[in-house]
Amino acid sequence: MSLEASSTSSSKFLPAKSWQHFVAGGLGGMCGAIVTSPFDVVKTRLQSDLFRKKHSAMSVMGTSNGSVVVGVPRSSSNLLYNFVETGHIIRDIYREESPRALFKGLGPTLVGVIPARSINFFTYGNGKQIIANTFNDGKENSYVHLCAAAVAGITTGSATNPIWVVKTRLQLEASTRNSTGHRLVGGSWLMIKKIAREEGIRGFYKGLSASYLGVTEGTIQWVLYERLKKLSANTQGKGGAQEWFGMLGSAGTAKCVASLITYPHEVIRTRLRQPSVNGVLKYTGLIQTLRLVIAEEGARSLYSGLSAHLMRVVPNAAVMYSIYEGILRWGA
Repeated sequence: MSLEASSTSSSKFLPAKSWQHFVAGGLGGMCGAIVTSPFDVVKTRLQSDLFRKKHSAMSVMGTSNGSVVVGVPRSSSNLLYNFVETGHIIRDIYREESPRALFKGLGPTLVGVIPARSINFFTYGNGKQIIANTFNDGKENSYVHLCAAAVAGITTGSATNPIWVVKTRLQLEASTRNSTGHRLVGGSWLMIKKIAREEGIRGFYKGLSASYLGVTEGTIQWVLYERLKKLSANTQGKGGAQEWFGMLGSAGTAKCVASLITYPHEVIRTRLRQPSVNGVLKYTGLIQTLRLVIAEEGARSLYSGLSAHLMRVVPNAAVMYSIYEGILRWGA
């Protein structure tokens, strides 16, 4: 076998410059996570019934005799108000807890995002080439993209679930004060030890079933992104703002559509990762959580925190994919 033939054969298993996908995905994920961290905190709290019961804003109306009537949360009657509510919650966290509270969980988020995005982009970027070369004569199409995205999602979810459990617990843990008035804020390591002590190894894999369900989001996002990127291909190679706006639009639109279709799994996953209350674990399984949330709070609650989620993930995706594509082109 000639050297050229050997090189071609090995490229089916590990495409040239495969490491670039790993580095580009990690850097893109890191930048996006830092910029949009406050929205991630708000989204997690709105998804959790622990936060909603304790802090949900109630509409207050004055009456003629000066009494106060407290009604249902305004957000439950007007979905568009969720965007206003997100701003109010960010303001309240800033005032009542501290500016640093807007970045709660950022440590484990970065610890999770960097390897998660690195693994996801590495698996997808190289996987689509391997699948195309092996099963489709080297040609990419939507089926190739779908298979590569599914494999990347399952691999990423399995590898990083413990990190997301720790991050969710940190974001749901309200800052408390001791008798002297000083804040007691636990760090990532304390949370890891607490979960291990109280729940064992299985505690770090709570919400994994919902994460696998969420693979559909990543699959839809990748397939749609590839299609939109082809539609905006006439802007590629022209440079300047036109080309970058085409890329930003493709990434943002793909993430927005995928999130709207699959968002309920986010709420279910957050509920499954909640800590026990007085030793009682309320949410124990995927189907049980879905039924309980709908029975107690209605189907609308499956979209709790959607506004904060969209305000976070759409610009996050735009930043992340732009950096990813930029590094790949720079290293080409």
